[in-house]
Amino acid sequence: MSPAQLRTNRSVQWLLISVLTAIPSGCSGNTDGKTDGRSHENAAPTVVTPFAGKHPIKAVCTTGMVADMVRQIGGEHLAVDQIMGEGIDPHLFKATPDVIARIHHADVVFFSGLHLEGRLNELFVDRIDGKPTVPLTSSIPEARLIGDGGGGHDPHVWFDVALWSETAEAVRKFLVAFDPPHAADYEARAKAYRAELASLDTYCREQIAATPPTARALVTAHDAFHYFGRAYGIEVKAIQGVSTETEAGVREINQLNEFIVQRKIKAVFIETSVNPGGIEALVEGCKQRGHEVRIGGELYSDSMGKAGTPEGTYPGMVRHNVDTIVKALR
Repeated sequence: MSPAQLRTNRSVQWLLISVLTAIPSGCSGNTDGKTDGRSHENAAPTVVTPFAGKHPIKAVCTTGMVADMVRQIGGEHLAVDQIMGEGIDPHLFKATPDVIARIHHADVVFFSGLHLEGRLNELFVDRIDGKPTVPLTSSIPEARLIGDGGGGHDPHVWFDVALWSETAEAVRKFLVAFDPPHAADYEARAKAYRAELASLDTYCREQIAATPPTARALVTAHDAFHYFGRAYGIEVKAIQGVSTETEAGVREINQLNEFIVQRKIKAVFIETSVNPGGIEALVEGCKQRGHEVRIGGELYSDSMGKAGTPEGTYPGMVRHNVDTIVKALR
């Protein structure tokens, strides 16, 4: 083994140890004893030194939503490696040696932030390995974030399309500084993608607005849809909290059953990245109370659909969710 290979292996091993010994965290609350949850939920992107390596730039991205944003803005100048695929719950994601090696060999890491990525968040915020890291949600003013009830913030920003569009600024700003020769391309692609998302936001508003007001109640497995509810005027209820690491108690489940029965909710929804058992039990609980509620379909929450399908893109995922919700509730 050459000295260079030995140094690389030692670096990867050290990174793995750093992740495995990091303080466990889901999406909520502080993990470092600080009182200002935002200070450790996201770090500002590093001071950018222009890229001097070989193109395309190797960009590691965490979730599908992050990867889709980076692909759209980076275009042919970036080779995007998405580490969390279809059906993966980022709250519970545990890095393997292979994932750590991919991060080590990247030129830049893009992640969502606000503790969405669990233990990996500590790795990215602390910039282990001295690598530039870009938390997309760092471009959103704190006043526009929703609290998680534990001192931090709800990370599921992408369900407010207009708000998620603002994260394009973090990607654009970094790439323009990191790769100045292609700055004009990044500027143009970011502008075009944000225009596409503006149209998508309008579509969401129109579809939900066409649903009868009394039917606008979204019941899901975990609290991933509060940004969606705030943006588009629909009441949101869930079995689990903001992070899938939290568990609902008997009292909370009974209260949710009563809510569904009293409101005569027609449908509840399972999620692709969350065990459906809780929702199935909720349906049975309502049945025992004399109210028939059905499963209205499957929603994408913390991960997108299969690559190569419409739902494998961020706009396609959002449209699928909106269409599924509207069809079931109408």
